[in-house]
Amino acid sequence: MAHIHEKIDFTASVFIVHEGKVLLHMHKKIGKWLQPGGHIELDEGPDETARKEVREETGLEVELIGSRAADPSIPGDIVPPAFINRHHFNETHEHIDFTYFGRVIGGELRPEEGTHTAFCWLSREEVEANPELFPATKAYALAAIDALA
Repeated sequence: MAHIHEKIDFTASVFIVHEGKVLLHMHKKIGKWLQPGGHIELDEGPDETARKEVREETGLEVELIGSRAADPSIPGDIVPPAFINRHHFNETHEHIDFTYFGRVIGGELRPEEGTHTAFCWLSREEVEANPELFPATKAYALAAIDALA
């Protein structure tokens, strides 16, 4: 987990949709249900980070939804995120998150080694009825379900 600056970092995360439900996990530091994701390392693009963090945190391989350039030979082309969000992680630190939508293409759901992460697959109705979700988490989860279900 790289911190590029003491006040703000870039992150990437993925709302994964499978069989009409979105995957959330209990964030070990803040105790809230969130999408998998993490800090963008200096040698990574946001789409690389998004896929890597999902693999590390969940064991799943995902396809990110979004189009690259019309010519696949263009080097350095990045899958565009569904949203970009700036938010406070705590009182002194902010994140700019490249928020992706994705679908499962392989792997098996399992917690990251050394953590006790809980997972849940939520339907649209369960997301709408959950009062504990951050407003952005709820809105993006519903948008992901709408886009990929």
